[in-house]
Amino acid sequence: MFLKAASKIEEPMKHIVKIMSLLVAMSAVWISLLQASILPKSYTWQLPIYFVVSLGCYGLLMVGVGLMHFPVCPQEAILLQQDIVEAKEFLKEKGVDVGSN
Repeated sequence: MFLKAASKIEEPMKHIVKIMSLLVAMSAVWISLLQASILPKSYTWQLPIYFVVSLGCYGLLMVGVGLMHFPVCPQEAILLQQDIVEAKEFLKEKGVDVGSN
């Protein structure tokens, strides 16, 4: 039981470590581009803005792809309908008018 809880805690920590290492690596690349003058400074200073915009576009793309491939779960729909019927019956027993729907 304790091992399951510990593994659930460690899983988000792995994501945090990945994100932080990616941010450190990107910051190092950005600072090295600023120092080396490979790109003009006007372009180099705009790189974080481009990164944030491209990250937002990637996020929107992933949401769109997820919506296009949204799974259909007929079993879950049946279970949800059963839960609704049970909830209506429970509320009727308590004297709450739930309507005729």
